[in-house]
Amino acid sequence: MPVICPVSDLETRLSEISKVVHEINEPVFLTSNGYGDMVVMSMSSWEEMNFENEIYQKLVEAQSEAESNPVRLSHHEVFSPLRQKINNYIKISENG
Repeated sequence: MPVICPVSDLETRLSEISKVVHEINEPVFLTSNGYGDMVVMSMSSWEEMNFENEIYQKLVEAQSEAESNPVRLSHHEVFSPLRQKINNYIKISENG
């Protein structure tokens, strides 16, 4: 259940609001004149939300690219060149 309180509570109950956002790890919705005005959340919640949004954006980009590019590579086609580069690097490191 979302926590909703008036924006004026920031002045009078800031420490309680801070405690709530950290303990339940959910945002507190602040209202002004009965309408939604702001959201207060912990930094960890914001960072998690931002990270998830970035992942979602990357998935959307990948889906769009996959839809526009008919070329499909097999597992072997993708990883064989990478393995070869790794093996070459290891050989150079061992001999150097």
